[in-house]
Amino acid sequence: MKFVPETAEGANMIARHDPQRVWVGGAMHTTSLFVPWVGAVVPWAVARWEDLAPADFERMAAFAPELVIFGSGTRMRFAPPALLKPLAERRIGIECMDTAAACRTYNVLVSERRSVLAALLLGVD
Repeated sequence: MKFVPETAEGANMIARHDPQRVWVGGAMHTTSLFVPWVGAVVPWAVARWEDLAPADFERMAAFAPELVIFGSGTRMRFAPPALLKPLAERRIGIECMDTAAACRTYNVLVSERRSVLAALLLGVD
């Protein structure tokens, strides 16, 4: 579904998505990824829910966002509380939702010029 212009004054905007792919600007991504409000989109080597590890949440915290929008795949799941410690220690909020909702929410927050990171699992039920 396409739902926003592909550019927004230097910010990363998600132009469209489906369960297997996300387009940030004009670039298509087919693996899980981190989409910061500005800067480079970063591949994320998590292909299954069971593969989530503390190091993934350390990587999220390293972007220094005020909020992480965690897209858990085609269905909504909450990230295990034990994994959230790196974010909590830095007072970074996290919202969990399915990846489609995460894409929409991320775009709204970026349009408000919020420092947000979308952590999106693709191809995950």
